[in-house]
Amino acid sequence: MFSLTLNDYREVRERIAPHIKHTPLLTSRQLSEATGFDARLKAECFQRVGSYKIRGPLNKFALMPEEQKRRGVVCSSAGNHAQGVALAARIHGMRAVICMAENATPAKIAATKAYGGEVVLHGTIWDEANEKAKELVRDQGLTYVHPFDDEQLIAGQGTLGLEVVQDWPELDAIVVPIGGGGLIAGVSMAIKSHNPKVKVIGVESSDGPAMKASLDAGELQTIECNTIIDGLRVRRAGTLNFSVVQRYVDDIVTLPDREIFEAMIWIMERCKLVVEGAAAASVAAMMHGLIKMPAGSKVVGVLSGGNVNLDALRGLRWN
Repeated sequence: MFSLTLNDYREVRERIAPHIKHTPLLTSRQLSEATGFDARLKAECFQRVGSYKIRGPLNKFALMPEEQKRRGVVCSSAGNHAQGVALAARIHGMRAVICMAENATPAKIAATKAYGGEVVLHGTIWDEANEKAKELVRDQGLTYVHPFDDEQLIAGQGTLGLEVVQDWPELDAIVVPIGGGGLIAGVSMAIKSHNPKVKVIGVESSDGPAMKASLDAGELQTIECNTIIDGLRVRRAGTLNFSVVQRYVDDIVTLPDREIFEAMIWIMERCKLVVEGAAAASVAAMMHGLIKMPAGSKVVGVLSGGNVNLDALRGLRWN
């Protein structure tokens, strides 16, 4: 059974510390007033590559055998995972091939290349790009880096939770967005190893709640996923992550894309922070009364990333 202790997380944090930022835990008077909590925000939007996704690959690559390092790694992603893998590989002096669909946004392609990734465009959807990545594993001996269902990635992502309890050991609850489940799996183990009484609450879009559907069924489910929010758009949660969530997560709440996007705008307007849709899910859940904690509870919302699709914003036409 996969499980990590507080000492495990301290070791991982020490391993990756030279290459990441200890991101701030920001107070928000307006969010506290709107929710009735003593609310703070874990601003991972300030992390290198703009999201928590650098943490896991840094841990994985530090532990990788030298022969695998020499051959290099491959992943399939058009978002934060691509950039996290690319930069972590560059830090460790490794080759990183990133497979993306041919219709990936130019800005994301450019960012991945800037971090040192070799971008291969293939197909029109993630599944087709992923098949190309697996082909490169077979043909070139590259090591495949899964976006969320990997023990070493989960351990790295969970160092975010370790930072939260170091900065605010008195917290009562933490609210974490869920896509494939790697972040909440890591964070939940880190938080519970510090204090089992702290509530860990996940948030998914009701337009694609893969983890909640699986918990309700008692086994992993593959769902029809209609959410348009990149970081939350997963048809099937990770196997490892599901087993961890079953043991360590207290609740999962859902709300529609529209309400998450409204929270994204609210954060920009009131907190002066640029966050992506998935990151806004934690704040949306708090503001819509889905976090059932007593008034005055010390609650952290995880802002998982700040890589907003600016190409979409540039395409807007104002009246």
